[in-house]
Amino acid sequence: MRQHRDRSSGIQAGGARPPAPRRLRVGEELRHALAQLLRPGELHDPALRDASVTVTEVRMSPDLRNATVFVMPLGGANIDDVLAGLRRSAAFLKGRIGRDLGLRFTPTLTFALDRAFDSAERMATLLATPPVARDLGPADSDDDAAG
Repeated sequence: MRQHRDRSSGIQAGGARPPAPRRLRVGEELRHALAQLLRPGELHDPALRDASVTVTEVRMSPDLRNATVFVMPLGGANIDDVLAGLRRSAAFLKGRIGRDLGLRFTPTLTFALDRAFDSAERMATLLATPPVARDLGPADSDDDAAG
């Protein structure tokens, strides 16, 4: 008699499965390798030669053949030029990563702007508004004495 495994135990709220440990590990290795390759002066593309680019995250596809690389230029300067330079340099970067990491398949790199910084700034601005700050402030001393 064949037993069935419960496949729902690995599913998070919202129906999405958490990334496999191998995907996370390969993504992190790629992030470190790209951070080294994207240091100022390492690439010959004019948009990237003097740019300081932070690689914030690398998300791998389940088959490890594609990687979305989330980046942010220092200070958010020349975002469009930097992304265009990264897209032009994607094949070169893929070749260097293939040699450096020794993966069976070197993933195709897709570059995207990391919007997390924008979200964090919006959230900080929202939290600093007077109505929200009032609600988040310390409780009144009358409430503390009564409770």
